[in-house]
Amino acid sequence: MHKLNPKTFGAALAVAVSVALPAAAQDASGPILFTNVNVFDGVNEALIMNANVVVTDNLITAVSTEPLAVAGGTVIDGGGRTLMPGLIDAHWHTLLSSITLQEGQSEEADYLHARAIAGAEATLLRGFTTVRDVGGPAFGIKKAIDEGVIEGPRILPSGALISQTSGHGDFGQVWEGPRAFGWGPPRFEQLEITRVADGVDQVLAATRYNLKKGATQIKVMAGGGVSSLYDPLYVNEYTAEELEAIVDAATDWGTYVTVHIYNEKGIARALNAGVKGIEHGHLMSEESAKLMAEKGAWLSIQPFYLDIPGAETLDPDRYAKFVQVVDGFEKTMGFVKKYDLNMAFGTDLLFSPNTNGQQADLLARFKNYYNDVEILRMATSNNAKYFELSGPGHPYQEGPLGVIKEGAYADILLVDGNPLEDVSVLGDDAKNIPLIMKDGVIYKNTLQ
Repeated sequence: MHKLNPKTFGAALAVAVSVALPAAAQDASGPILFTNVNVFDGVNEALIMNANVVVTDNLITAVSTEPLAVAGGTVIDGGGRTLMPGLIDAHWHTLLSSITLQEGQSEEADYLHARAIAGAEATLLRGFTTVRDVGGPAFGIKKAIDEGVIEGPRILPSGALISQTSGHGDFGQVWEGPRAFGWGPPRFEQLEITRVADGVDQVLAATRYNLKKGATQIKVMAGGGVSSLYDPLYVNEYTAEELEAIVDAATDWGTYVTVHIYNEKGIARALNAGVKGIEHGHLMSEESAKLMAEKGAWLSIQPFYLDIPGAETLDPDRYAKFVQVVDGFEKTMGFVKKYDLNMAFGTDLLFSPNTNGQQADLLARFKNYYNDVEILRMATSNNAKYFELSGPGHPYQEGPLGVIKEGAYADILLVDGNPLEDVSVLGDDAKNIPLIMKDGVIYKNTLQ
């Protein structure tokens, strides 16, 4: 553990410093002053050079190029490093990123949750201080993180993926029939990874149940996918009536719906039903891109490529679908640029936990389409803006996320190098990020 928590600092100071932290970390019971840092504020193209940043409790209380001092606090010399907001992943699965598909179908639930807890800590220590969990059981882990029981990023949870029978969230075996025919829920529904629901009444119940549990947005499977068992990528899932019912229920709670979809017809159906987010979209057409721009919808597309780690685990049928997705990426990005679509950064790494260290490496995969500053904005302030669609149900409202400014949450990275010139320095499992702070708490500090 690498946490330095002002609320529980007390007598643990000597042990924490000797075990985890060099001398740069001092008494964290008061304000923390970062000196000699060059600040990327999450928005602007130019660094704020030779700046000073003050953190008080869990918020940033000053950003200045003038000398600053704190009484009775900690001073951390940044050594000319870049200080920037913590990274944000808009498409993450707390549980599914930490297990394999086979484990999910065979292991005990408590074992799977233990893996997810360990995965949450590893996610934070890669520099991701906030994630939007777009499917799976994350409510309890989020609560434990927020209470300081365990370590991990802020989580905006969706709850169980909502899928039709035979849809992208139907992981039941072919011999497991629907509950309507007397069968019990398959394994992934027992774990509340997915919720198979057909017809307006069932999708309303599934949506309202997720909202009851604390969902900050609703995630729906609206088309075929790579990892699922039965649905080709061209398949459209859920009727317009069903999608409109889900959107109505989410809107009544002040929040929004985002959908898994690759193909153009499914994108159009979802957008016309009132959906605000498109997850993936690799097979969109120019018409669907135009519609996205007209609706002001958000796209979270992943820069998949043939040799991406984990692809080798796919069986031949799923690998063939994966190749379709890879082939569609460049064409889709052309439409994205042409129509200046709202872009979120989300990685969707799942079922191959040994590859999760590449989470931030995917940032550099957008360099053929965006400059480094634009990419950094996607993974900080842009994602934070997208998450504001959760409305009054957004769980983190003391200050803005994804920016370095007075009043913002103190989610801070110190980086060796300048990510505005080369965003790839944020990758390689955070080897160039010697300090990670979330909510005013230092979780990693290897400054020398």
